[in-house]
Amino acid sequence: MDTQNYNQIVSFIWSIANDCLVDTYDVGDYRKVILPMTVIRRFDAILEETKKDVLKERARLDAEGVQNPDEWLCGITKEAFCNSSPHTLKSLAAISNRLQLKQNFENYLNGFSKNVQDIINRFQFRNEINRLSESNSLGVLISKFVDRRFNLSSRPVLNDDGTVRLPALDNHSMGMLFEEVIRRFNEETNVTDAGRHFTPRDIVRLMAELAFIPIQSKIKAKHNVYSIYDGACGTGGMLTVGEERILEIAHEGGKRASINLFGQENFDETYAIARSDMLVKGEGEQANNILFGSTISDDKYRGQSFDFMLSNPPFGTSWKKELDAWGGIKKDEISDNRFRAVLDGEEVSFVPDIDDPQMLFLANNISKMKMGTPLGSRIIEVHNGSALFTGKAGQGATNLRRYIMKNDLLEAIVALPEKMFYNTGIGTFLWVLTNKKSPERRGKVQLINATSLKKPLRKNIGEKNCEITRTLREEILKIYLAFEAADPEFSLVLRNEDFGYFAVDILRPLRLSMSITEDKLAELKESKKDDVLYKVVSKMTIEGELSYKVFISMVEKALENYKKGHPKAKTTLTKGRLKLIRDMFTVVNENADPIELPEGGYEADKNLTESEIVPLTYEGGLEAFLKNEIKPYSPDAWYEPGAVKIGVEISFTKYFYKPVELRDVKDIVAEIHALERETDGMLDAVLGGLV
Repeated sequence: MDTQNYNQIVSFIWSIANDCLVDTYDVGDYRKVILPMTVIRRFDAILEETKKDVLKERARLDAEGVQNPDEWLCGITKEAFCNSSPHTLKSLAAISNRLQLKQNFENYLNGFSKNVQDIINRFQFRNEINRLSESNSLGVLISKFVDRRFNLSSRPVLNDDGTVRLPALDNHSMGMLFEEVIRRFNEETNVTDAGRHFTPRDIVRLMAELAFIPIQSKIKAKHNVYSIYDGACGTGGMLTVGEERILEIAHEGGKRASINLFGQENFDETYAIARSDMLVKGEGEQANNILFGSTISDDKYRGQSFDFMLSNPPFGTSWKKELDAWGGIKKDEISDNRFRAVLDGEEVSFVPDIDDPQMLFLANNISKMKMGTPLGSRIIEVHNGSALFTGKAGQGATNLRRYIMKNDLLEAIVALPEKMFYNTGIGTFLWVLTNKKSPERRGKVQLINATSLKKPLRKNIGEKNCEITRTLREEILKIYLAFEAADPEFSLVLRNEDFGYFAVDILRPLRLSMSITEDKLAELKESKKDDVLYKVVSKMTIEGELSYKVFISMVEKALENYKKGHPKAKTTLTKGRLKLIRDMFTVVNENADPIELPEGGYEADKNLTESEIVPLTYEGGLEAFLKNEIKPYSPDAWYEPGAVKIGVEISFTKYFYKPVELRDVKDIVAEIHALERETDGMLDAVLGGLV
C-alpha cells in the first residue's frame, strides 16, 4: 500500500475515535474500542463476499444436527475463520433501535469462530458494549467503520469493470497501522508504554536482511521448512516481515520454502492483534502458534528450537513480577536452565539486575538454538546500550556475554542511529548471533557503526526523526558482507578475547604498630569490655616502639601467668579479644611489619586494596601485569588467584570515538585580533563627535 492511502486510513481510524468516543471515553481509553473494532471490521470485510453461502451452509448443518460447524463454514469462506450469525457490520449499521442493535451486535460477535472469540476476549471488548449502547455511540461507531471510502480488508475493492477502486490493506500496513494508532493514543495521554518499543518497519527489514542474506546460498530446496520465533512478538511484525523476506530470497534463488511462525506475547492487545494478523493471512495453524504468557516465567516453547529468532525485547523496565510468578522467589534462586550454564567448570547465572529484563530474552533465545542442522540458528535482537556493558564481572549480564564469547556465538553488532524508535530517542544496537559461523568469522566479532547511516524524516513520528532506507540497508549489508575488508570508518573486526578482562583486586599487607597510652588504657577500663585484658596490659612493661606480633606474644604470656593466680578467669586469646586489642591499641603504620596470617601469607589492608581491570590479552597474563604495572610502585602487592573474576564488555565508544580536532593556535589568535579591530571600530563610531 502506498504512503498516501496508508496515511488516509490512519487518519480515518483516528477520526472515528474523536467523532464517536469523545464524550463517552477518556482519550486514554479510546484503544479499548478502536483496536478491537478495527480487527473486527477487517474480519467482517473479508467475510462479506461469502456471507450468503455461509448462511446457506449453516442452515444445512443445523438441519443435520452438526454441533461444531466452524470447520465446515471456514471451508466456505476459504479463510481460517468465519462468522455464522445472520449479521454483517453493514446490516447492523442500518438498525436504528438502540436495544435491538445491542442485541444483534452481541449475536454478531458470538457468531465468530472460536479462534476469533479468543481475540475478542483478549481485547475484553464485550465489557464496552453496554457503555457504547447506553451513550448511543454503538450505531455511529459501526456506521463509521463501514464507510465505503476506506478498505480494511486484505483484498482490494474492485469497480464493476474489475479495476481496483480501493487497494488491499496488506498485513505489513495493518501492523504499522495498529502500532501508529497505539502510539498516537499514548502520545495524547503522555503514556510511553515503558519498555514496549514498537519496532519501526525499516528496522525490522534490516533485521530480516541480517538474518537471511548472509546464509541465502545455504537455503536448499531439499531442506525447505524453516521456523521463525519471537518471544516478545508484540503485534507480530517481525514474524510477518521475516516470513516475507525469506520467501522472497527463496523465490529469487529458484527455490521453494515453507515457513512456520512461532511467537509469545504477554500483553493482551498486542497478542490479539498478532493472532488476528495470522488469521487474516489464512494461516489458522500459524495463529495457534501465537501463545499468550510471559516468555520469562511461563515459556510456552520450552524445549523447542528454531532456525531464526528475531526479537525486540522490553528493556529498562522492572521484571520483579516474574519472580512473583515463580512463587515469590529471589532472583538468585532462579533455577531455570535457560538462565544458568557452566563456564570453565563453574555454574554461573545469567540473571541480570531486576530493573532490566532484556538479557533474559537473549538467554532464552540462545537456549532455543538448533545444534544439529547445517544452518544452526540465527538470532537478531534489538538491545539498548546497557546490554553491552552492564553488570560487574561475575554478575548475570556479564556472565551471559562471557558465555556468548566462550561459545563463539556473536557474529556482529550494529550500532543504529539515535531517534530511530517512536517513543525513545536512545541509541540502540542489533545483536547478530549464530552457532554456525562461516570459517572466516570464527573467533571474531564485527562491530558496525551505522549511527551516521540515516535519512531524516520530513516530519517526526513521535521521537523518530530518521529512517534507514532500502539504499542504506543495502549499504549496511555491504559493510557486513565485506567483513575484514569493510571501510574501517564503519566497521572493525576484533577477536572474541579482545572484549574480555580480568577483574582483580590488588592487595597490600596491613601494617600495624602498637600505641599503648594511658588514655587508651583508661578507655578500656571504663568500657568494661574485658577486665582481664585491662589488668594484664596495664601491668605490662613496654619500652620503645613495639610491633604487633611481639605485643601479641607478650599478651599471650601475660595471660598464661594471670591464669595461674586466677584459675577461673577466661584467658584464651579469642578472636573477640584480638579484635579488641586491634581497636584499642593499634595504628596503621606503613613502616611497621606486615600482619602475618596463621595459615601463611599476610593480612590485606582493605584501605589499600585497588580493583584493576586487566585485558585478557595482556601479554603474560596477570603475573606479568603485577610484575610490570604494580610491583615497581608497590613491591609488597599481590593478588588472590581464586578471587579473580572474568568479565566481558563491548565498547563502541572505545573503538569508534573520534575526538574533536582542536583549532590551530594561530587561527585563534588571528580571530581575537580581528574581534579587537572590530570592537575598536564600533567604539570609534559610538564616541565619534564626543571627543
